[in-house]
Amino acid sequence: MRAGYLVAPRHVEVRDEPMPTAPAGGLVVRVRVALTDGTDLKAFRRGHPQMPMPTRFGHEFSGDVVAVGEGAGEFVEGDAIACVHSAPCGGCFWCEHEQEELCEAVMETKILGGYAEYIAVPAHIVACNTFRKPHWISYETAAFLEPLSCVVHSLDVLAPRTDATVLVIGDGAFGILHAAVAGARFGCDVMLAGHHPQRLAIAQQLGVRNLLGPADDDGLLAQVLAATGGRGVDAVIECTGTQRVWEVAPRFARRGGTALLFGGLPGGTSVSFDAFRLHYDEVRVLSPFHFTPHAVRIAFEMLATNAIDVLPLISATYALDELPRAFAELDSGHGLKYAIVP
Repeated sequence: MRAGYLVAPRHVEVRDEPMPTAPAGGLVVRVRVALTDGTDLKAFRRGHPQMPMPTRFGHEFSGDVVAVGEGAGEFVEGDAIACVHSAPCGGCFWCEHEQEELCEAVMETKILGGYAEYIAVPAHIVACNTFRKPHWISYETAAFLEPLSCVVHSLDVLAPRTDATVLVIGDGAFGILHAAVAGARFGCDVMLAGHHPQRLAIAQQLGVRNLLGPADDDGLLAQVLAATGGRGVDAVIECTGTQRVWEVAPRFARRGGTALLFGGLPGGTSVSFDAFRLHYDEVRVLSPFHFTPHAVRIAFEMLATNAIDVLPLISATYALDELPRAFAELDSGHGLKYAIVP
C-alpha cells in the first residue's frame, strides 16, 4: 500500500509499506477521502511535538471497512464509516471528572496516517468514536467529523446563549466552521472577520451573513462597537492561532463577556492581556482543547442531517501521490482544505 510521510519540515514523501492488519476489536479501513487541516500544515512548516518525524500523518478521513478484528462488534466488511483519530480511556482522573478531552492517554493512543490507502483503527476508537456513514452523505462530508467535533466541543465550552452576539476572528476553515455552527446550532448572531474576500464568500455559502472585511485592530473594534451599540460582543472567538490576535481578542468582548482562544500557539509562547479589562470588566478567557465523545456524537448528527454544508470548504481534490503538491499549495496560502483521494 501507499502512505504519505512527513519526513522533515516542508518535506513530504509517499512511500510503499505493508498493509495493516486488523487489531483485536479494531478495523482496517480503506481510506476514501482524507482532508488536510491546520495542525498538519503547522507540522509541515515547523514540526509538531506529537508527530516525531518521519511519521505517517493525516487524521481527518472516512472510508470502507475491509477487515474486522475479533470482537469489533457491530461493524462488518463493506461498512462505510466515519470516525475520529482518538478516544479517551474512560478510567483516568480526567475521564472520571468529565474532562475526557484531557484524558491522560488520549494523545498517546491517537492514530495518524489518514493520507494513505489503508489505516488500522484500534478498538478504543471503534467502540467510542466510529459511526456508519449514512448513504446520503459523501465520503468528503464524513471526513469532516474530526474538525467539526473540535468546533462543537469549543462551542460547548463557550455555551453561548441563543441571543448572543459572537465575533469570530479568522477566515480559515476553523473560523468559518465556528461561525456556521454558532449560528446553526445555537442561533447566535454571528460576525466573521477575515482578510480574504474569497473565503468570506465561502462562509456565506455556509450561512454566515455578517461579514467584516480587512481592517486593523482599531478598525475592527470600531465596526464591532457600531454593530453592538457600543457594548462589544458577548463572545469573541479567536481562530487564527497567532499571538497578536490572542492578546487583542478580549478588547472586543463586552463587560461580562468571554474571549475564547481556539487556535493553538507553539509551546513556550507567552501572551499578555489588559488586566484592567479582565478584572474590572469581568472578561473571561477560555481556551478549549480537542473534543469529547459527546462532541463527536453531536458533530456526526450535524453531518448526517445536513445541518451545515461543509463541502464548500474543500478547495480542490488531489490524488495521494500529489500530497506534496497539496501541502506546497497550502504553505503558499492557497486553498482552505484539500481532499486527498488515495
